Amino acid sequence: MPAKNTVCLWFNGTAEEAARFYAATFPDSAVGAVMRAPGDFPSGKQGDVLTVEFTVMGIPCLGLNGGPGVSHGMAFSFQVATDDQAETDRLWNAIIGNGGEANACGWCKDKWGLSWQITPRALTSAITDPDRAAAQRAFNAMMEMTKIDIAVIEAARRG
Repeated sequence: MPAKNTVCLWFNGTAEEAARFYAATFPDSAVGAVMRAPGDFPSGKQGDVLTVEFTVMGIPCLGLNGGPGVSHGMAFSFQVATDDQAETDRLWNAIIGNGGEANACGWCKDKWGLSWQITPRALTSAITDPDRAAAQRAFNAMMEMTKIDIAVIEAARRG
């Protein structure tokens, strides 16, 4: 039975490629049904991939090959909580190394323009520390980073 709520993501002919990348990169991710167009449509022909059902870390998604002219923005992002620096590095490097681009404070974009926040749990813990001075130090350290460096965050937290 299909999920009651599915995130629909617009692609320009690359929905299947993106879905396969996400499934290979993120845990609890998979590619499901691929629907081919039963007839010609504005950005494609009969038989072209129209939609791809997939999950990203358990979140049901639908990739729609809607054509050019609609781009992703930073107002929507996948936030990935990582457990350690190795996981942070692996996911960050997979996105950046596959045609993506780095941004500030653990944010990056994949080659399809989707935004990702690769956020170590240690960062979340540090910036919500009840010791507000420790939280501020960790926050200030984060503001200087692209990919999050857990050791630097923890050192800043300690003062």
